[in-house]
Amino acid sequence: MSDLRIRTLRAFSRTPSFRSGRRYAGDAEPAALEQKTATSQNPKPKGHSVVDSAIYCNGSRVASPQSLADTYQELHQSPHSLAWIGLYRPDRRELNSLAQEFDLHELAIEDAIQAHQRPKLERYGDTLFVVLKAARYRDATEEVEFGEVHLFVGPDFVVTVRHAEAPNLAAVRRRVERDPELLRRGTEAVLYAIMDKVVDGYAPVVAGLENDIDEIETEVFRGDPKVSRRIYELSREVIEFQRATRPLIGMLDSLRAGFDKYKVDEELQRSLRDVADHVTQVVERVDAFRELLRDILTVNATLVAQQQNEEMKSLTVASNAQNEEVKRISAWAAILFAPTLIGTVYGMNFDKMPELHWQFGYPFAVGMMALVCGGLHLIFKRRGWL
Repeated sequence: MSDLRIRTLRAFSRTPSFRSGRRYAGDAEPAALEQKTATSQNPKPKGHSVVDSAIYCNGSRVASPQSLADTYQELHQSPHSLAWIGLYRPDRRELNSLAQEFDLHELAIEDAIQAHQRPKLERYGDTLFVVLKAARYRDATEEVEFGEVHLFVGPDFVVTVRHAEAPNLAAVRRRVERDPELLRRGTEAVLYAIMDKVVDGYAPVVAGLENDIDEIETEVFRGDPKVSRRIYELSREVIEFQRATRPLIGMLDSLRAGFDKYKVDEELQRSLRDVADHVTQVVERVDAFRELLRDILTVNATLVAQQQNEEMKSLTVASNAQNEEVKRISAWAAILFAPTLIGTVYGMNFDKMPELHWQFGYPFAVGMMALVCGGLHLIFKRRGWL
């Protein structure tokens, strides 16, 4: 491995490793950190959207202009220099100024103003327009927070437009400034550094989602009734993350297809291929997460159905037992109703009734009661009511 390759890899390996945790280590306030860094190097007026603007020559920062106009002037005075302008939520006036100076396409300017674009890479002449979706995992809320950065990459300029705190481009700027050999490779080196930062930020998100899925699996087999909602919410997070990562495969393929045509440095080609490998790994993991969540949802539905069947079976058994009791009570009520009816009839206070003064009237009434009760008891017994 060449010394230049070793220096490049060492420069990018200085950033904290995120692959072991679920949060951004050291990136709790990226916007505040970037603003602080930019202010210490180049104070900006209050409310100004230019976070940092720098002119680089031979891999080193040679000027920190105070405004866009100063940046244009410095770039014109240094024909072999590179300008990197970092903007945070700029207005149309500033983007129109950049478009006029660097001949940026109006469609790309509209996308940069409106934001909320899907990741993509488009080439307008000698200028690349790139949209990247940064992501970070919020452990407290178990949500994935997305940021968006737009890049205009020309022969001698890079314009970055952020619409959220992530990614922390101040950290990227410090990394490349510590490695002049990388900056000497041109604007593609800045593009590579930013893409590498965004892709590295996906690792803690993958770890966080994987941990959530493990917890959900435990809750499913434990029978937690709230798990269905959590599966649905996590599935939405995975789908959003998939939309942020999957387009990167096609974008990097397009970049690699233009390596020879646009004479991209060979070392940068290797670095971009390494980023592409990381993106492929992330996309494969996210695809697996989505399939796994779909399977978990199916298993949960099956377990819920089984639980409902068991409950219905228990209810059926209880209902059958109640029915048996009702039948017994009804049978005895019918049996006791017959003598009650006979006794009630002969207990009425009438003088002129059949068999009222008959000598065998009482034995006859009692015998009839016994006969009716015995007959009803026999009928109910045969039908299983008693």
